Amino acid sequence: MKTVLITGCSSGYGLETARHFHAQGWNVIATMRTPNEELLPRSHRIRVLALDVTKPDSIAATLAASGAIDVLVNNAGIGLFGAFEATPMATTREVFETNTFGVMAMTQAVLPQFRARRSGVVVNVTSSTTLAPMPMVAVYTASKMAIEGFTASLAFELEAFNVSVKLVEPGYGPTTRFTSNGGPRMEGLIPEAYASCAQGIFASLSQPAAVTTEAEVAEAVWRAANDRSGLLRFPAGADAVALAHSG
Repeated sequence: MKTVLITGCSSGYGLETARHFHAQGWNVIATMRTPNEELLPRSHRIRVLALDVTKPDSIAATLAASGAIDVLVNNAGIGLFGAFEATPMATTREVFETNTFGVMAMTQAVLPQFRARRSGVVVNVTSSTTLAPMPMVAVYTASKMAIEGFTASLAFELEAFNVSVKLVEPGYGPTTRFTSNGGPRMEGLIPEAYASCAQGIFASLSQPAAVTTEAEVAEAVWRAANDRSGLLRFPAGADAVALAHSG
């Protein structure tokens, strides 16, 4: 029986992905900054562990408690919407600490066991903003684009060890906590000069042509984790699929 470790399982894509892998018969290690076992089914195949991907000690403790894993899903992330001009560099660094460096740190931590065993899969969850440019999310997109390049290069680097690295690119998920999780860090990031631009984006997002569900992302992660074709990118959701094909 295989084991998957998933980061950012307190809501949204991570939570649904944990449920999906469990339903497929896997052992699931669901991690979140503040553990809440009530979110997931009670099962001997599910463990909920505390993890902050920005803290090396937290990563080390979680992996020590996890034992051998077969798949790492780097899902934990934070959102940001606002004008780049108004975004403090401290906020930019905060986004990169989780979305970029957190992914890299988790990946680096599991590679020794994957390499020694000559098997393992890393699935990095990014965003459809990497597939088509969108205003007011420059910092967020940059943090995810960095992981796109990182993943593509690392996939070649680890081929000799039979370790796979994949990308899942979700589209717009209005039922996730992207905006609410941004919280205070988004305050003051839309100056008056950018208000009309922001309002136009909010209007278009209120009536999207297509959206992405948590279940679609979970299924894409599942396919990526089990793929043996060498495919790198897995768009998730009709909107992301359309963007991927239009490029």
